[in-house]
Amino acid sequence: MRKKALIAATLSLLVAWAPAAVAVDAPPCGETGVWIQILGAGGPELDDTRAPSSYVVWLDNRARLLVGTAPGASVRFDQIGARFVDLDAIVLTHLHADHSADFPSFINGGRFLARTRPLTVLGPEGDENFPDTKTFVRRMIGPDGAFPHLADSLIRKPDGGYRLLVRNVPAKGRQRWAGFASDHFRLAAIPVHHGGVPTLAWRVEAADKSIVFAGDFSNQKDLVAGFAKDVDALVVSHALPETARPAAREEFAIPSKLGRVAARADARMLILGHRTNATRGRESQSIEAIEREYLGPVIFADGLECWGL
Repeated sequence: MRKKALIAATLSLLVAWAPAAVAVDAPPCGETGVWIQILGAGGPELDDTRAPSSYVVWLDNRARLLVGTAPGASVRFDQIGARFVDLDAIVLTHLHADHSADFPSFINGGRFLARTRPLTVLGPEGDENFPDTKTFVRRMIGPDGAFPHLADSLIRKPDGGYRLLVRNVPAKGRQRWAGFASDHFRLAAIPVHHGGVPTLAWRVEAADKSIVFAGDFSNQKDLVAGFAKDVDALVVSHALPETARPAAREEFAIPSKLGRVAARADARMLILGHRTNATRGRESQSIEAIEREYLGPVIFADGLECWGL
């Protein structure tokens, strides 16, 4: 009897733990068209039960673009059934750890798959405080980096097969960059203000749909509305409440400003990611502030949700 009780108790613990495999309950993406799947919708905190923000853009049931490599993103990428071999590019908005730390996990995991074509990695240029994206990648997986066993991913192959093609994108000033296109989508980027961190917003044009991943920005440059003009989805960071102090507003836009940007852009929908402890539980105040400026649909992102355009 004691043995049976112990087995029953163990099974109960396993059942209680099982919901961590949340992909089973994740809303599926459609088999055709353009979809945004949210790998994580949280911020950098360790006490918010959320993975930090990263996104996948699906086109006709294939994961073509990865936006951000936040901690845990590689696990979520696997859970949603995305395939590394289908990716055309990985883009990074900036190089804070909560947006980039899982990069080596993707490259390490990709070594075990049958990818046969190069993979482009795009991210911001650096400054005196932050490395540029090429340097970041070398420090992570170069011959003298933290994980030198992955350095082969950077070496040109005689047959032109899989390797990483890493490029820096200008992250200062106001100029729009549009230097990448694949068979499936086109990319553009602009520098945005996020405190003192070199940061980019990305625009994706796929089929007849468009998405802007503005991410972490304070809108001091006032560029996002024009960059996101007429997009089907504007994805932003909802890190601050409306009552945030001025110092915090150097890094992130408050809800009313997010609504103003979405309205000026005439975005078809506004997706609020990067939801932190500062905004969690204050959704009613945030939506009230946003709706004073923007009348379109507003989505509070949650991990593994998938939204069709």
